[in-house]
Amino acid sequence: MGSYIDRVSKELFEYLPPLTKKEDFDEFWKDTISIAKSVPMNIEMELYDYPSPYVEVYSISYNGFDDTRIHGWYMIPRIEKDKNKKYPCLIHYHGFTWNRGKPADFMQWILMGVAVISIDCRDQSGLTGNFAKYSNGYTTNLNCKGILNKEEYYYRAVYMDCLKAIDFAYEQKEVDKTKIIIEGGSQGGALGMAVCALDERPYLAMVDVPSNSNIEKRVENAFGSFASVTEYLKLYPDKVDEALDTLSYFDTMNMADKIKSKVLASVGLKDTTCPAKLYFATYNRITSEKHIEIYQFNGHEGGREFQNEIKLRFLRDNL
Repeated sequence: MGSYIDRVSKELFEYLPPLTKKEDFDEFWKDTISIAKSVPMNIEMELYDYPSPYVEVYSISYNGFDDTRIHGWYMIPRIEKDKNKKYPCLIHYHGFTWNRGKPADFMQWILMGVAVISIDCRDQSGLTGNFAKYSNGYTTNLNCKGILNKEEYYYRAVYMDCLKAIDFAYEQKEVDKTKIIIEGGSQGGALGMAVCALDERPYLAMVDVPSNSNIEKRVENAFGSFASVTEYLKLYPDKVDEALDTLSYFDTMNMADKIKSKVLASVGLKDTTCPAKLYFATYNRITSEKHIEIYQFNGHEGGREFQNEIKLRFLRDNL
């Protein structure tokens, strides 16, 4: 009969809904990355007075996809006295409506001997605003901002802002460029998947209860933040095809086959915000080395401290 988890997860590993990607999908992202790279970073760093001698903390900003200043933290371990040492660098992307957090949130990675970058997503609860322009309205939250035009859709700029965090890491003399680690949960997990698909530089990815996978199903069932699109389409039922076409460019299942980094993922089977099954539409298409932890009775909180320790061990074993 097998274990309980084997029985309840069998169908998940077989879940492969048809891809929704359009013929110009790769060209769209190639052009988008080219635009992002053409915008000068104009990096600014300000030393932050953090009350520990074992970490050096900077408040940072840089230009993202456009002239929007992306704010974040850059933290360097100072446990060892060697000022010339190069460190693996973990880049953290936060969950929906959150922000770069506080330096104390990331000290576990510092204790692992890893430098850390944590950035805001534009237009959420951090210091980062948004200079992008949108030609249509939206309902309830940002997930349907620009929904009728792939060139304007909210996550186009956000995916690029996140990719440019790797560019920031590459500019830092303390960073070992061969050891870029991507980490995040929910929206942050989606951003991690997108960045690893669109950029070959990440070495490891650790993503928990990821969003932005099998998005059509998210919209159909009004799951989590994509319920904003559902609400929009109640008002504009004649725009369904346009909206879903736009979303197809940002669905991580359509880009998962491009991921080269080693992936550690996790899901909760009781998650009704980012349902586990929908993430498997992405996970099952990843061809690089991968592992997923399945929490049978957990919701969108995922494995919490249990999964956190698994991630720490994963880092230890791969660094």
